Amino acid sequence: MARTYRHETWDAYRMDYHRDPHKVLEPIETEIAVVGEALNALLDDGILPHTDYDMEKMLAHRRAVRDLFEIPWTAITPRMQRLLYAINAIAQPQTMIAAGVFCGNTFISNAGAAVGPGACYTAKDLIGVEIRPEEAERAERNVRRIDATGVARVVAADAIDVVRDHPVAPDVLYLDADGSGGRGKGIYLEILEACYDRMRPGAIILAHNSLNGGPPVQPYLDWVRDPAHCCASVNVIIDIEGLEVSMK
Repeated sequence: MARTYRHETWDAYRMDYHRDPHKVLEPIETEIAVVGEALNALLDDGILPHTDYDMEKMLAHRRAVRDLFEIPWTAITPRMQRLLYAINAIAQPQTMIAAGVFCGNTFISNAGAAVGPGACYTAKDLIGVEIRPEEAERAERNVRRIDATGVARVVAADAIDVVRDHPVAPDVLYLDADGSGGRGKGIYLEILEACYDRMRPGAIILAHNSLNGGPPVQPYLDWVRDPAHCCASVNVIIDIEGLEVSMK
């Protein structure tokens, strides 16, 4: 089953990607309510087992990222940060792979549910993948400021190789990479296909830019919305980026 959850304020909710990634855009109560509605949509479609997460730990995670991360720019809005954290806090993946993590903010929005001040469960292996070595190094430095355990780590590599060769398929796969040669977000499908057959039923796939990824992302969206591949897929539109949340 495939459907769209679209909050009525999605288009008016805007952040400055480059100047202040931590700027408060709305009352916290509104942010919590908007994300709560999105989580309920995922619950209704059977992607999540419940919608409960520790909101104080989420805020502790947010403060740590604000105080310790070097973020030159980001398209992860506060709403999206909360949504990613909550999905991981609820699903509690033992293995999570995030493809295309830039400075690490996208990665830690997922991994922060298991490491650092926002940790609410214990994971085994959380991997962020960034193909540009200099950005992978910055992301790894950022993550080390939050996670002393090493459970969360960033590697400089091609995400297709990592998901194909990692000994354990991810319980949660997060996609935010850009392919070369004009592939753009079309790389999502290549990454997913490299590990899909090994992923367990019930595994969750998260794809950022489901709304603004342009024509290159459409084949990926068509693929995950096909019931032959995923039993549920919801396009969560709470900002101008969007997040496709799918379950194998």
